[in-house]
Amino acid sequence: MLTVEEDGRRRLADRRVMDRATELGRVLFSQDEDLLVEARRRQSAGIFFGGLAYAHQLEATIGECVRDLELIAEAVLPEEVANQVLFIPL
Repeated sequence: MLTVEEDGRRRLADRRVMDRATELGRVLFSQDEDLLVEARRRQSAGIFFGGLAYAHQLEATIGECVRDLELIAEAVLPEEVANQVLFIPL
């Protein structure tokens, strides 16, 4: 796991955060609806991205997020999630 803060990218625009996660070969986790919009835009435009695991702030508990992210990390290969949006809770 790598946070935006740990990566020194806290102030990047959403599209750059997604670019950075893709560059690192990582699935991005977010509760930010703007990143969901960016993922949908990329899907529609055919722009590659590493995948997004999205949880609505009011519809998923922290425990559900942690549990589902662990499942994703253990059961899914990065190439299987590329260009996909996974909704948490699963």
